Amino acid sequence: MPSIPLIRISDVSKSFDGGGTFAVRDANLTIAQGAFVSVVGASGSGKTTILKVINRLVQPDTGSICIDGKNTATMEITALRRSIGYVFQNVGLFPHLTVGENIGITPQLLRWSSLEITSRIDELLDLVELPRSYATRRPATLSGGERQRVGVARAIAAHPKIVLMDEPFGALDPITRDVVGSTYKRLHNLFGLTTIMVTHDVQEAILLSDRIAVVKAGRVIAMDTPRALMAENQIDDVTALMSMPKRQAEQVRVAIDGSDSHNE
Repeated sequence: MPSIPLIRISDVSKSFDGGGTFAVRDANLTIAQGAFVSVVGASGSGKTTILKVINRLVQPDTGSICIDGKNTATMEITALRRSIGYVFQNVGLFPHLTVGENIGITPQLLRWSSLEITSRIDELLDLVELPRSYATRRPATLSGGERQRVGVARAIAAHPKIVLMDEPFGALDPITRDVVGSTYKRLHNLFGLTTIMVTHDVQEAILLSDRIAVVKAGRVIAMDTPRALMAENQIDDVTALMSMPKRQAEQVRVAIDGSDSHNE
């Protein structure tokens, strides 16, 4: 008997203008425990809306979302959101709180003891490779990459099963983006997390995730491993999207070869 997926999105639709235009329409997605799924597609395709229906930051008009076989519509909304980590592109750290207070905010709301919170903050600062002394600093004193590391630590502080990530590394420079992305993937594997990441960067999706969902006009039109999606595909939109890293690599090769020939 097949196991129940950790997350199941079934026939979900959402319109923000009363039904004239759908951000998401009849979307279906199943995600297994421990998976790292990237959601890719053009701007305005509904990627972020699909992400937000999982923790009910967006309420779907129709359809259902189940976690561990339980319909999220029946769950207490605050408890649901506190059980799911969330990482934003702009980090969203509270500027008036210290780094440690930001990381410990969900454990505090869950009424962990102060000793447990302090221990968890120290553990996570070690894991995201920041000095423990940063716990007393304010977010404004950190670099963009450091703030995003704190954002990751905050998202996983209360031991969630699920982490949602909305363009989490998009505002970082390429080198920092690669380092922070690799750090998060290590934590994903270490804690056995289930991660759903929205990204416009197909190469990032290929490198970090084990499955990719392709979204167009609010519908999930394909979902498979990166290798399978990069192979010959019968869906033109999927082929065009997944071939982008190959085209970029070829453009880099041509540029380098051209530069070398001019120097001869």
